[in-house]
Amino acid sequence: MSDKELRQHLLSMLTKPNAHLTFQEAVIDFPPEHYGALVDGCAHTAWQLLEHLRIAQWDILEFSRDSGHVSPKFPDGYWPEKAAPPDGEAWRKSVAQFKNDLRQMCDLISDGANDLFAKIPHGDGQTLLREALVLAKHNSYHMGQLVMLKKALKRLK
Repeated sequence: MSDKELRQHLLSMLTKPNAHLTFQEAVIDFPPEHYGALVDGCAHTAWQLLEHLRIAQWDILEFSRDSGHVSPKFPDGYWPEKAAPPDGEAWRKSVAQFKNDLRQMCDLISDGANDLFAKIPHGDGQTLLREALVLAKHNSYHMGQLVMLKKALKRLK
């Protein structure tokens, strides 16, 4: 596989549905009245999952490009304090920030000047390739949780 093909594969993992779904598909029609709803069998609310996705992605992006970045305290710093957003605008801002950070991560991956295999200087062995794969796996897992929560909420109606 060439460098260009690998980069395209990574971008596809982050932005295309492939065997899963896209972020937009996971959040587009989530009912606002259920942003903070907790369902039996689900560990988190939609708001908690959305914010966790946003915070973790932001952390991976910043770690990948900024030697001065300080990650949130694990695990508490990766989850919102409250089960529901203060309002619909907070949900919309979180969605927009997630999309913006994802675009920026894709830009890092697309830039041929960024060696996918080089160790990140301020890390302890991580590479941009590893960070992209971790992000794709993490996003996929939690977007699946969002979809399952959405389906569970529909059954309760």
